[in-house]
Amino acid sequence: MKVAVVGATGMVGNVMLKVLEERNFPLTELIPVASERSVGNKIEFAGKEYEVVGLETAVSMKPEIALFSAGGDTSLEWAPKFAAAGTTVIDNSSAWRMNPENKLVIPEINADLLSAEDKIIANPNCSTIQLLMALKPLHDAYRIKRVVVSTYQSITGTGVKAVKQLENEYAGAQGEMAYPYPIHRNALPHCDVFQDNGYTKEEMKLTNETKKILGDDSVNVTATAIRIPVVGGHSESVNIEFERDFDEVEVRQLLNDFPGIKVQDNPGVNTYPMPIYAEGKDDVFVGRIRRDHSQPNSLNMWIVADNLRKGAATNAVQIAEYLIENKLV
Repeated sequence: MKVAVVGATGMVGNVMLKVLEERNFPLTELIPVASERSVGNKIEFAGKEYEVVGLETAVSMKPEIALFSAGGDTSLEWAPKFAAAGTTVIDNSSAWRMNPENKLVIPEINADLLSAEDKIIANPNCSTIQLLMALKPLHDAYRIKRVVVSTYQSITGTGVKAVKQLENEYAGAQGEMAYPYPIHRNALPHCDVFQDNGYTKEEMKLTNETKKILGDDSVNVTATAIRIPVVGGHSESVNIEFERDFDEVEVRQLLNDFPGIKVQDNPGVNTYPMPIYAEGKDDVFVGRIRRDHSQPNSLNMWIVADNLRKGAATNAVQIAEYLIENKLV
C-alpha cells in the first residue's frame, strides 16, 4: 500500500502525516510530494526518513492512494494524472467538490456512496464538515428546513502566512500580510473572496456542499464567515429550523450517539466547546444546545472542531481507511 501525500510540507500536509502515523495507517511506502523548491528535502515519518519528490516522480511511482492538499490549481492539473495511473485521489481542495461526477464525502455520513470506480474523491470544506456532522442526525430525525450559520474561523485555515502575520502583530513586527487588515485584536467578516452575490466563496461552500452531502436540495443554508485570531479550530453559531418539533433531551442523545460527535453542554458549570480544547482532537464538539423561542421548531447550538484535523487531514485519512477496509483500492 503506497500512499502519496501531495503538499506534504504544507500545514495540512504536515497534519496528514501526523494523523497517518497516529492511526497506524496500513501503508508500506510513504511518498511525500511537494513543489520543486522542496524536492530533495527530508521528512521523518514513523521513525524513518523519506525524501520529498516532485509530482511527476510521484505519478510514475503509481501509489494506490494520494492524499492531496496542495491547492485547487495543483489538484485540477495533477489529480487526473494520478487517477489515469490507477491511483485513488482524495483531494482536500475545492477543485472537485461540486463536480457532479465526484463524490463529496464525510465518512460518518455518506462513505457508503463510494465505489472502486471513484478515482477522485473530494474532501469537503472544513467548516462544512463540522456543521454537517452535527446536522446529519438531526436532519434524519426532524428534517431541516433552514440553517443560519455564523462561523468564527481559525487563522490556520488560511495557512502559514496568516499564522506568521498574527505572530508578527503580537510581537509588534512588520511583515507580509495574509489579510487586508490586522487580525490581532480584530475580527474580519471576510473568509475567501467575495462573489457577485455579496457572499464569499467560503459562505457559498457551506450552502452548496451541505445540499450535496445530505443529498437534499430543500435544505436552505445562509452563512456569514468570520476570521478571528485563534489557532485551535473553527467555531460555528448555528440556528436550525426543522419541519417537525423536537425534544431537547432527544437532540442531545442523537448528537451524543453519532460517531465523532461529543456533546459538551453544561452551562451551569461553564462547560461548552472552545477551540482551545478542540485543538489536536478529531471529534466535533457541540454545546449551547437550546430551543429558539422566537421561531417554531427551531434550535440554537454551538459547534467547534479542529479545522486542520477533522476539518481536513483526519477526514481525508478516514476516507482512505474506508476504501481499504472495503477493498475499494
